[in-house]
Amino acid sequence: MATATVLGGPAAHWVESFQKAREEGSGSGTWRGRWRRRSVISFGSKNRTIGVAAKNQQITHANNTVSNFKRFHGRAFNDPFIQKEKENLSYDLVPLKNGGVGIKVMYMGEEHLFSVEQITAMLLTKLKETAENSLKKPVTDCVISVLGTAFDPFLGGKNFDEKLVEYFCAEFKTKYKLDAKSKIRALLRLYQECEKLKKLMSSNSTDLPLNIECFMNDKDVSGKMNRSQFEELCAELLQKIEVPLYSLMEQTHLKVEDVSAVEIVGGATRIPAVKERIAKFFGKDISTTLNADEAVARGCALQCAILSPAFKVREFSVTDAVPFPISLVWNHDSEDTEGVHEVFSRNHAAPFSKVLTFLRRGPFELEAFYSDPQGVPYPEAKIGRFVVQNVSAQKDGEKSRVKVKVRVNTHGIFTISTASMVEKVPTEENEMSSEADMECLNQRPPENTDTDKNVQQDNSEAGTQPQVQTDAQQTSQSPPSPELTSEENKIPDADKASEKKVDQPPEAKKPKIKVVNVELPIEANLVWQLGKDLLNMYIETEGKMIMQDKLEKERNDAKNAVEEYVYEFRDKLCGPYEKFICEQDHQSFLRLLTETEDWLYEEGEDQAKQAYVDKLEELMKIGTPVKVRFQEAEERPKMFEELGQRLQHYAKIAADFRNKDEKYNHIDESEMKKVEKSVNEVMEWMNNVMNAQAKKSLDQDPVVRAQEINIKIKELNNTCEPVVTQPKPKIESPKLERTPNGPNIDKKEEDLEDKNNFGAEPPHQNGECYPNEKNSVNMDLD
Repeated sequence: MATATVLGGPAAHWVESFQKAREEGSGSGTWRGRWRRRSVISFGSKNRTIGVAAKNQQITHANNTVSNFKRFHGRAFNDPFIQKEKENLSYDLVPLKNGGVGIKVMYMGEEHLFSVEQITAMLLTKLKETAENSLKKPVTDCVISVLGTAFDPFLGGKNFDEKLVEYFCAEFKTKYKLDAKSKIRALLRLYQECEKLKKLMSSNSTDLPLNIECFMNDKDVSGKMNRSQFEELCAELLQKIEVPLYSLMEQTHLKVEDVSAVEIVGGATRIPAVKERIAKFFGKDISTTLNADEAVARGCALQCAILSPAFKVREFSVTDAVPFPISLVWNHDSEDTEGVHEVFSRNHAAPFSKVLTFLRRGPFELEAFYSDPQGVPYPEAKIGRFVVQNVSAQKDGEKSRVKVKVRVNTHGIFTISTASMVEKVPTEENEMSSEADMECLNQRPPENTDTDKNVQQDNSEAGTQPQVQTDAQQTSQSPPSPELTSEENKIPDADKASEKKVDQPPEAKKPKIKVVNVELPIEANLVWQLGKDLLNMYIETEGKMIMQDKLEKERNDAKNAVEEYVYEFRDKLCGPYEKFICEQDHQSFLRLLTETEDWLYEEGEDQAKQAYVDKLEELMKIGTPVKVRFQEAEERPKMFEELGQRLQHYAKIAADFRNKDEKYNHIDESEMKKVEKSVNEVMEWMNNVMNAQAKKSLDQDPVVRAQEINIKIKELNNTCEPVVTQPKPKIESPKLERTPNGPNIDKKEEDLEDKNNFGAEPPHQNGECYPNEKNSVNMDLD
């Protein structure tokens, strides 16, 4: 499994930068660009262009190039923020049927309307493709960073750029009588230049110029700005920096003195005034050891490694948090009053699950919303409505206990995952189902029937939390009901039965109760959620566009192949290929190449793929033989030289054999004759083809090709090498036996000595130690 890294903004639907993806066209490196610079999609008459290539078309195809769309997520078209942003966009925003934001572009010669989700999906698809091409394996998951805790969605690099744009728009209107906002292309160029100027002012405090040629009406414009002016211009933005910092300290329950180090990340933190404000707030120097543009991407890459089974990293815990508090509201059964409960507080650990118990006689509805609407950076505080269906009263008319499981998952998304109704079913005495017994054993004592809601927290990932039981208004620990406890937890006890008095009359047996959990369906209606039919339509549309992009890419590749062939061959015909084509063919081929080039930029500008394939084949019929002659002229001498060296090697070995060289006297004569025969045949072949090739000119096809010579070398080696490399047979030397306490004696000499001494009386000497042994050791003793 491969995992790519994607960074996001205030919601998990968009991307800010992409790690582990190679930048298109560069061949190497890592794409860590920010969202604003890379999240550009240009729609053309035949395909879409996404990423760096689309960035280059942002001015030339302004009306059909979409960028800066991440803040449109989760907003209605009539949102004041959307209406304000419309004025500075090069493309058209239109309302969708569901009230959302739609983007209108021309694609494939027709007008198309795409939702923000579709545009984002296009970008994510492209990023996935880029990552897969770099990793050489499929990408199945990604990590998206989502800002939380404390942040201002309207305080970033783009907002500083806008201040500069507004300033120069006013200056150019006064100085040159030009309204930059009246022409979108001029406005986009101004945005680009202002961004460059902002970066330069971060490292220079002197006056810096801003020059744009042919800005509008063929007029050149110029201006200047220094860091002090820039800080005065952005004073309002700089004052807003401290607000999220105060909020951060409040939420974390820390004091400034408790912070030991401050690391800043993000491109806008390079602005000196921003650094100064942050350093002043914390009362200490800030650290910039991390690359401001890559820091978060590296963190996401680490999270990818943690999640991926392909990597082993040092163990440490990362706990995500719910940035905004979430509450549930519901109507009481048969009452007009509403119950409200905050199920997840601000910065609550995630993922996390809680089980809520409701007493109901029929279906009921729960509505989830953000508890603090002012703290949410979007005007819509509602999350969704959930209807728990198929709820009914118990057979005795009592309310049913309905357990509802609410959850914030790994992705930070709130949902009501399951709902079940506790149903008590009487059983016969002889029906001792193991399943019923286990259910009774595992049942917790029920709460007071007057309690409207009970909350049970369950979180396997974030640790075990104590059970919380609360009323609609206040939190209290409700005692278990004695009546239900006796029914649900009654277990037959043989010891107690034996203690009954004999004279006591038998009591009436109570029916046994089996508790069953019945799963209930939940109807979810989430705000801004795409319906299944609409989602399937989006997927189908994206699939068609991907296929069209692929076909267009193949067409463009075929066209580019013709263009590259024309330029390459025209240059080489006047260079290295010139000797390998006759003068007449040389001139005619040059004319054909020129005609093809003209065709490409005229009627061949927009042809089908097959037209380019046919044109390339026409050129290659003439060009390929010329290219082959050149290559053969380069390779053939090298192969002849190698073949000659092998022939000399084997011929020398054959001569040494005839001269009785002891190195080869072990080789059979018939085998060596095979070597001599092969050498003579190959040498004769080489001499013939070399003589024939010498009679050919360079502009004629060669008599023999390098590949044929290579085959001859292999054949010669296969015939001769096994013969000349035969190892000499090993000659066994006589074995020597080691006698005890004596030198090694040849066994043959020993046998001969035994025969000569057969029947003779062994000599008697002083100190004879082994009188009965054949090989005795004689020692003189003093």
